[in-house]
Amino acid sequence: MTPALDHLAILPIVLPLAVGALMLLFDERRRRLKMTLSLATVFALLAIAVTMVVMVGLPNGDRWSTLIVYPLGNWPPPFGIVLVVDRLAALMLLMTAVLGCTTLLFALARWHTAGPRFHTLFLLLLTGLNGAFLTGDLFNLFVFFEILLAASYGLVLHGSGTARVRAGLHYIPINLVASSLFLVGVAVIYGVTGTLNMADLSRIVPTLPPDSRTLMEAGAAVLGIAFLVKAGMWPLSFWLPTTYAAACAPVAAMFAIMTKVGIYVILRLFLLCFGDEAGASEDFGAAWLYYGGMATLLFGGIGVLASQSMQRLGGYSVLISSGTLLAAIGTGNSAVISGALYYLVASTFAISAYFLLVELIERGQAAGADVLAVTLEIFGDPEEDIEDEDEEVGVAIPATIAVLGGGFVACTAVLAGLPPLSGFIGKFAMLSALLNEAGEIPFDHWLFVALLMLSGLATLIAMTRNGIRTLWVPAETDIPRVRAIEAIPVGVLLLLCAVMTFAGGPTMRYMEATAQILYWPSEYARDVLGSQPVGHNTSDPRSSGHGPSGLSATGATP
Repeated sequence: MTPALDHLAILPIVLPLAVGALMLLFDERRRRLKMTLSLATVFALLAIAVTMVVMVGLPNGDRWSTLIVYPLGNWPPPFGIVLVVDRLAALMLLMTAVLGCTTLLFALARWHTAGPRFHTLFLLLLTGLNGAFLTGDLFNLFVFFEILLAASYGLVLHGSGTARVRAGLHYIPINLVASSLFLVGVAVIYGVTGTLNMADLSRIVPTLPPDSRTLMEAGAAVLGIAFLVKAGMWPLSFWLPTTYAAACAPVAAMFAIMTKVGIYVILRLFLLCFGDEAGASEDFGAAWLYYGGMATLLFGGIGVLASQSMQRLGGYSVLISSGTLLAAIGTGNSAVISGALYYLVASTFAISAYFLLVELIERGQAAGADVLAVTLEIFGDPEEDIEDEDEEVGVAIPATIAVLGGGFVACTAVLAGLPPLSGFIGKFAMLSALLNEAGEIPFDHWLFVALLMLSGLATLIAMTRNGIRTLWVPAETDIPRVRAIEAIPVGVLLLLCAVMTFAGGPTMRYMEATAQILYWPSEYARDVLGSQPVGHNTSDPRSSGHGPSGLSATGATP
């Protein structure tokens, strides 16, 4: 790589952190300046993420991926801190950047003025998310975990109101407890292995003696609980629907990827430390993930049917997505995981679009109303003469209602998994992989198939019911006024779901390669631990930093 690209991996962390800190120097009345800085930052992050996806997807001999390793402070791993960009990390960075752009655009219409320091908190959230996806060691994962949580505490309360304060009083203590469990788990793992580097852990775990292995697994279990709280696995998910329903629309939409941080870390650590090469610890915790995921899927399906508000329905849809992904990870099947990665992207975009859409739909509701506004002028006055009614050919649907209704139908189709959109493709890929396994299909796989289909049916029923109540039934309220800056982000997210459908082949191939690479922990360890500091003199062949796969100092092909 060129010298400029050597440092590309650090930019998704440094850039939003620096700009967010800079904004603290400006008064809240400098809104236009803050808007400009925030927009420039998120679109720069999008460009960086696209570049990384292209870089790690380039052919590298007979391998499917190029790994980018960035040792901070030029200290070689495992003694120094490293950032690692592979296909999975690049995919998560791209998702975060897309959601950052769309939700920020939506917030600029009105929500960024609803409370102080919105732009700083938003950029700090992006810093924490990007850092969690990029870091190669558990200690810095905790650091970035705390950064994104601290920012999310302020964003949950953004806009004030009793509901948000009540939700915050649940959300903040629960995540503080999860952070404490995180520290306990990390301390136990470090005490047993003497390292927190993920690549180094993947090499040490198979060699642990029985006594140390038991303690290591105990630490991993405590650490896993912390991430399962964030991922929203039942019964640790009681806080999630209320919190997501209470948060303002752009924050709830951005929070759709917050649960995916837990999913990402569980997937990464499970396959690195407890995958096929983990020796006696192979598949540790897989059953808990599988059955816990199915329980979460069942709980989310019941929740969407019981939801009486559109916001809570969105919260339970997040649980359905999390349950599906956790159960898919628990199968240990790379083909299932590739379909799950496809589903992860599609469901996250659709849920984010849904939260933004709900804000627009319910804007026209009167206080205490349960349905969307459609005025008598549109449907006609019931007191009109019969002659006027006879002359009426049909009822005109306002353009705003038509657009919102179309977006709602698209969200319903993706989240319920209806063909031919991307939600269906992701679920079909998982089902196909489960049912095409060699040998007799076990009963618990049939149970997962049934729950996956029933959760889609529950989502379809619940969203159809809410759509009829909000978009079809007339009420004496006003048609919501929707600005272009609010409609465009929703359209972009749904368009991306459609693009994933039309480009299903290339997208699925990327996911298959990503899933397959996750099953090569020894290759990952060699690439990360064999890296050299940036700018290291490679003229000496003894210190070239080229491992067996031919990666250079930063993991790129020479």
